[in-house]
Amino acid sequence: STKGVTMKRNQKGITLLRFLFVLALVGFFGFLFMRLFPVYSEYFSAVNDIKAVTQAAGADKQALPQLKDSLYRRFQISYVDSINLEKHIKLRTEKEGGKVLDLNYEVRKPLIYNLDFVAKFERSFPVTGRSDAE
Repeated sequence: STKGVTMKRNQKGITLLRFLFVLALVGFFGFLFMRLFPVYSEYFSAVNDIKAVTQAAGADKQALPQLKDSLYRRFQISYVDSINLEKHIKLRTEKEGGKVLDLNYEVRKPLIYNLDFVAKFERSFPVTGRSDAE
């Protein structure tokens, strides 16, 4: 008879408590991703728009108002709302004579209750403006 013999079973898998912990962790990082993604998506859209404007034919011969006008139109199409063209876009001339467009801005968005996150973006773009002859 096997009444007195206890059989030992090996259990595999995770406990309910561990499962809930993993689920909470995945949920937290998913929440962070949902909050941060739009800010970075907008930044990358702005970078693509600025590259297109600064590399367009004749861009190196344009003054800042014309460059900002082109950027304004592209930003409207790309839904870039966080960049104020007057405050965040500057045009400078380097010693060699080349122009550089500087982008410098930050975005503050609510995260959880009274906690905000701040994303600061700084980048420079050489205004090359391929010639029309190429």
